[in-house]
Amino acid sequence: MLFRELQSLNIDFFQTAKGFINLLRDPDQTESVHDIEDGLRQAKYTQVAIEYIQSQPGVKPIVEERYLAPSPNLDSLLELPSNSLGYTYASYLKKEGFDPNFYRKLDIEDDTTYIMLRLRQTHDIWHLITGFSTNVVGELGLQAFILAQTRRPMAIVLLAGGLLRALIKSPEEMEKLLDRIAVGYRMGAKAKPFLAQKWEENWEKPISQWRRELGVELAEVYTP
Repeated sequence: MLFRELQSLNIDFFQTAKGFINLLRDPDQTESVHDIEDGLRQAKYTQVAIEYIQSQPGVKPIVEERYLAPSPNLDSLLELPSNSLGYTYASYLKKEGFDPNFYRKLDIEDDTTYIMLRLRQTHDIWHLITGFSTNVVGELGLQAFILAQTRRPMAIVLLAGGLLRALIKSPEEMEKLLDRIAVGYRMGAKAKPFLAQKWEENWEKPISQWRRELGVELAEVYTP
């Protein structure tokens, strides 16, 4: 009975479990995150989340358009004003040694794969707009924000994994983790939908203006 119920969830258990275990071992393993996400792609709750995402103001037209931005030229973005999203984004990636094309690519077959790819493409922008850092604590805060905005099961899995890892390896950080998760969820619930934004068409807009227009209550400020 339990096996049949688990089968009905349409989860790729092998890929999801492999990614989850590897993520517990090393939370910096981006490929593990993608393994989990790909394993949950066909899950029933993922489809519920996709429906919820598209019910948010301004999101459905972008999903239908299949809007994706070309890879940014970081050197060109550094010529923008220092308070702009583009300049801050380029400075952030260069300082941290991140590749703007780090994410695993997907063939866009439907609304689900488009939304997954768009979230991967803009992940670092979400970090900058919310102010959550890229360490484990900041990442969990951002995942709580994403959960509030999208209801995605991927965010739930990452939050559960982060808390479990902290419980085992660094229980002294639990209070801070729970605080960031609570802050992130409240922020995401109050902010306008991030998936409705064409960030890359407004690189020159100041980050402070983006936050004001989207109703973002800042968590932590990243300073390049």
